[in-house]
Amino acid sequence: MWGDISIAFLLAFITAFVVTPYTIRLANKVGAIDIPEKRRINEEPTPRLGGIAVIIGFLVSCIYLLTIMALEKTFNPFGEEQYFHKLIGLLLGIIILAIFCYIDDVKGLPALVKLLGQTIAAVVVVSFGTKIDNLTIPFLEHTLDINNSIYIYILSVGWIIGITNAINLIDGLDGLSSGITLISCFSLIIVFTMNESPIIAIILITALAGAIVGFLPYNFNPAKTFIGDTGAQFLGFSLAVISILGTAKTYTLLVLISPLIILALPICDTLFAIIRRIIKGHSIKAIFAPDTGHLHHKLMKRGYTQKQAVLILYGISACLGMFAIILLESGIWKALSFALMVIAIIAVGYKDFFKVKVNKTERSKNNMNNTNK
Repeated sequence: MWGDISIAFLLAFITAFVVTPYTIRLANKVGAIDIPEKRRINEEPTPRLGGIAVIIGFLVSCIYLLTIMALEKTFNPFGEEQYFHKLIGLLLGIIILAIFCYIDDVKGLPALVKLLGQTIAAVVVVSFGTKIDNLTIPFLEHTLDINNSIYIYILSVGWIIGITNAINLIDGLDGLSSGITLISCFSLIIVFTMNESPIIAIILITALAGAIVGFLPYNFNPAKTFIGDTGAQFLGFSLAVISILGTAKTYTLLVLISPLIILALPICDTLFAIIRRIIKGHSIKAIFAPDTGHLHHKLMKRGYTQKQAVLILYGISACLGMFAIILLESGIWKALSFALMVIAIIAVGYKDFFKVKVNKTERSKNNMNNTNK
């Protein structure tokens, strides 16, 4: 198994790393360039089709490896779980989403049209059999049988659309959405392995991680290219679908909520953005109005650089992933003790770190004033 996982990672990594420079040329050719403006962080025009390389790296790795595994009969795509149909659904969903997002990156699309594309892609995936199944609540001998209910489709489509937008909305700094997704991938690999999840889910999440690692050298600050809506929405879409596949036939709530905990940072940032925009705009349409109230914007307003803000959010995401792993392996009390220790360490170190930031900011202002004099 680990040999296949290694191949999935390395093939996706190499493909994405090699293809990314070609996406930069493509972006320059078709005019998919992110121009600096008031709400933007970038100071220079930057290509924004890097996500295409991540998609290609992911697909090349998965198609090659799963084909080889099927030929070797170590993976049966036509078995009881009908993984062939689910993989076709995932592929069609990625293609549909990529078409909408590519048009958005090149020419721009209204928010409702982008939401329509996400909905179509999610419905296709769910209609091909990838959906949330039954739930068993711990400590209660009660199973929620929603397998044949309309709620299963609503819940599954809602989960996919929600995570797709959560990753897309957090894509505001160099390397942020790709790095957060990478950390989430590594956390899910551990959770899936511990849970003895289907090998297909482990292969898919590993290939996604490899493609991101191949792309990150071009995306980390200062970025040579942005991942764009094509890449950011693909990352969220893939995470959502793979998390469903990885928890299939698992009826323990702790396992099922692990992806929710691992992805808590982008989920919470998105929820706060929705609430903030509704309050500010006093209408549902205001949800789609961009703003500068995201967590990464707030960190930069406090004086942190892009790299520092991104690393802080990486750390939070890593802690959430570790919390989910400890919760699954050792139970709630050890997980809570870990969370309290992290909070205590942050509380002790935050004041000193913040003082350093304040002092640096004050010195910078003083130097500017002296220069002006």
